[in-house]
Amino acid sequence: MELRVLQYFLAVAREESVSGAAEFLHLSQPTLSRQLKDLEEELGKRLFIRGNRKITLTEEGMLLRKRAEEIVDLVKKTEEEVCSSDETISGNIYIGAGESAGNRILAKAAFELKQEYPDVRFHISSGNSVFVMEQLDKGLVDFGVIYGEVNHSKYNCIKAPFQDTFGVFMRKDSELAEKEFITPEDLLDRPLIVSAQEERDHWPTLGSITSEIPRLRVAATYTLLYNASLLVEEGLGYAVCFDGLIHVDEDSTLCFRPIRPALEVTPHMIWKRYQVLSKAAQKFLEKLQAILFQTDG
Repeated sequence: MELRVLQYFLAVAREESVSGAAEFLHLSQPTLSRQLKDLEEELGKRLFIRGNRKITLTEEGMLLRKRAEEIVDLVKKTEEEVCSSDETISGNIYIGAGESAGNRILAKAAFELKQEYPDVRFHISSGNSVFVMEQLDKGLVDFGVIYGEVNHSKYNCIKAPFQDTFGVFMRKDSELAEKEFITPEDLLDRPLIVSAQEERDHWPTLGSITSEIPRLRVAATYTLLYNASLLVEEGLGYAVCFDGLIHVDEDSTLCFRPIRPALEVTPHMIWKRYQVLSKAAQKFLEKLQAILFQTDG
């Protein structure tokens, strides 16, 4: 399977048309059609459903598109790292991270590095810890920010000198908004909006403060808190989340209440052990360590 053919395949998947992809790729339509047919024969799978107006992907085609995108991105990233000049610091730095106010330190390090090396670019992929580690393991990101236990046999790690605090995001006219803080008992039998990872991983967070898991009623799950805030605003339920992610003021219809006893977790920045970082990524790591040392001191 050649990289060039995978790029042809991705073009067809994007354009939903052989003719449109052929025009984009500056190929003749018969040439492109033959390449696609050879790819299907090589894999022994049908990748496309050819309709009157557009081409759609089969289930196997959708799987190949996902993997092909990862392969093409990884090849591009590798070429940039190998071809970068020894005299200049430039290129792309890829970071996978969840939503956390602590990510401001990443932003501070990025800004300071950009001031010294204007040709460095940053790319942030948002997702939970499972997503971040998958991206890191595939080589699609240089660094990841996760919560929970770190596999030190696989990853190098920097432990942040601060913690993120859990609480509950709610409407100001809700019953629990009258309280200064929320107890685990307050959450029982109420419609909750929780992280998708929380439910999938059998309540690692809420399970640490209450044993009444069967009484937790999940109304919705989220991966990005902004979307969860819209559900809260419409009255769907109470969102369990980190503090400081959604700005609320006197004019807002929403409010945040911390959980008591305090529920706190420490973020870790990780990268693959034995990985050779690009010069730009190494400079970013040094800048981040300097900032964290100053913060810690």
